[in-house]
Amino acid sequence: MKRFVLFAAAICLPLSSIIADLTIGQSYRISATDVDGNALSTADGHMTTVVLTTQSGIDKARAVGDRTPDFCLGNPIYRMITVVVFEKQHSKPTRMILSAVMRHRLDSEARLLQNRYTKLQIPRDARRDVFAVADFGGAIAKQLGSEPAAGLFRLFVLGKTGELIKEWSDIPSAEDLAAALKQN
Repeated sequence: MKRFVLFAAAICLPLSSIIADLTIGQSYRISATDVDGNALSTADGHMTTVVLTTQSGIDKARAVGDRTPDFCLGNPIYRMITVVVFEKQHSKPTRMILSAVMRHRLDSEARLLQNRYTKLQIPRDARRDVFAVADFGGAIAKQLGSEPAAGLFRLFVLGKTGELIKEWSDIPSAEDLAAALKQN
């Protein structure tokens, strides 16, 4: 999966009142810079999976990556972005440290993804396909209808121009995720 991310974490959001309903078919054009300095957008021609989470549940974000179908891996049409939401503002030095920790984590996740690439004979460096955005203060979360809160986890599949195809507040089955990603 081009621009694939296997980073971050979350647990279910117990307070459904925090979740605002987004509208299927409506465009959600979000632009951000990831922890590696890459400019990303949900409306730049990719089918984009966005995992919106806090730092507390790495297993859920990883599970989404593990359930991403093989047809997405190494394919320039598809991309997964993990947005790690930090509930409060941090000083610049703290942001730099947290971003460095996220990059280190991405390196580890890319090594795991590389194993899938090798099995599928994808001749590509998996690290080039993993992306994570640090959302200090929750600005991106708010654009996606969520308030920064402990345990936040939402998953969005967005079409090539940012239109919402599907969303979940928990990890979908591999089949459901694949079905949403095929809608391009």
